[in-house]
Amino acid sequence: MDIIGLGVDLVEIERVRGLLSRYGESFRERCFTDHEWAYAQRFNDPSARLAARFAGKEAVMKSLGTGWRHLRWRDIEITGGGAPTVKLSGRAAERAAAIGVDTILVTITHTRDQSIVMAIATGKAN
Repeated sequence: MDIIGLGVDLVEIERVRGLLSRYGESFRERCFTDHEWAYAQRFNDPSARLAARFAGKEAVMKSLGTGWRHLRWRDIEITGGGAPTVKLSGRAAERAAAIGVDTILVTITHTRDQSIVMAIATGKAN
């Protein structure tokens, strides 16, 4: 197994709270899967969990060697409840296959104000 890519991202929870307040449903539909949304709603402050998923998506994009202009947010799903996992679909899955990625490992941590996620893309480099 080779490490093909590494990504990290830090998101201010208040920034995500503001985006949800300002753009509401359009931000939700653009960025989060139904599973991610439902998971976050189980908590008193869903913004912290959504910020972690947002940071996770950015970290995964970086581990795939691309950015948000080339992949759709919803093509990357960060699961919750226990150790987080990554599910890829659409262009994100195509990009992963093209560069030999078969697994993306993620770790998430929060402070009161921030969420940070690290992603490591592994597989057999092409």
